[in-house]
Amino acid sequence: MSTPHNTAAQGDFAKTVLMPGDPLRAKFIAETFLKDARLVNNVRGIQGYTGTYQDTPVSVMASGMGMPSMGIYSYELFKFFDVDNIIRIGSAGAMSKELKLRDVVAAQAACTDSNYAHQYKLPGTFAPIASYELLETAVAIARRMGVRMPVGNVLSSDVFYDASGASMDWAKMGVLCAEMESAALYCNAAYTGKRALSLLTISDSIVTGEELPAEDRQTTFTQMMEIALNVAVEMAGKG
Repeated sequence: MSTPHNTAAQGDFAKTVLMPGDPLRAKFIAETFLKDARLVNNVRGIQGYTGTYQDTPVSVMASGMGMPSMGIYSYELFKFFDVDNIIRIGSAGAMSKELKLRDVVAAQAACTDSNYAHQYKLPGTFAPIASYELLETAVAIARRMGVRMPVGNVLSSDVFYDASGASMDWAKMGVLCAEMESAALYCNAAYTGKRALSLLTISDSIVTGEELPAEDRQTTFTQMMEIALNVAVEMAGKG
């Protein structure tokens, strides 16, 4: 069924969807890694593709930027298109001095300054966490690939330009990096009984001020992409 934000037909999406924020990164993944990729959604330029990787159906669709956008697209994929797994493959700003540009991080959990979880009317503070099954699979794949991939807590923030200057306070609590979507994705997965994981490539450092150009973010974060694609293959193999 179509939704206000997605014109795909039922069955157009694979059980696992890779979800970058940037539509151009979605296009790059489809053209570079997927065989016989076809465009299944392009409402508002949020490109969604389905093809095969190692003979396994895999989809890739952009989420847009920020938790409201991720909240819409991931919810619709989980709720209306029978998607079981969403793997966010995004960029993040390092908050740990141990992280370098292009390092890959797996988000075990997502702290947030967002009010996204307020909608569930819980009598406390919900802790958005990744699917352990997806996380365990990704860690094993990264190890086989020889990719160093720290696992830990990230910050999903509603604010990119932080007027308070408080971002690094999170680092004192061991938070590895900052991004803008994972907490909403993890909330939606919990609410719908599905699985989610965020894999993040360090595109800039809040510690050092270093950053990569936008083009690099679209086309050169291939280690993260290959880990996610192989997770999709292994999950399909589990039936």
